[in-house]
Amino acid sequence: MARILVADDDVDIRELVEFKLSTLGHEITTVSDGAQAVAAAKADRPDLAVLDVMMPVTSGLEAIRQMRADPDLADLPVILLTARAQESDVESGFDSGADDYITKPFSPRELAARVEALLERSR
Repeated sequence: MARILVADDDVDIRELVEFKLSTLGHEITTVSDGAQAVAAAKADRPDLAVLDVMMPVTSGLEAIRQMRADPDLADLPVILLTARAQESDVESGFDSGADDYITKPFSPRELAARVEALLERSR
């Protein structure tokens, strides 16, 4: 079981991701923007974070940058889950420090497989 932080401003996406990952036995914390994601990660470091890119207050890209700048969170595995699918968007995601990049619409099964693979690599 892993502790996973999910940040997305779309409640339906948050609930879908939470449901899918909790069925695998993971403990899920959900927030609705990047600032909350950074605060939640600092308060109780998760094993992995799944972040949307386009969120109010603080974007997912900015949240990753803040996490990477924090010594306690610098190695936190992060998956970006976003509707931004242009090659330049994917490049920006990886340049910001993302470990994986999944575009919406997405397959919950694929997300689960990528989460499990990233958790396995980070152990």
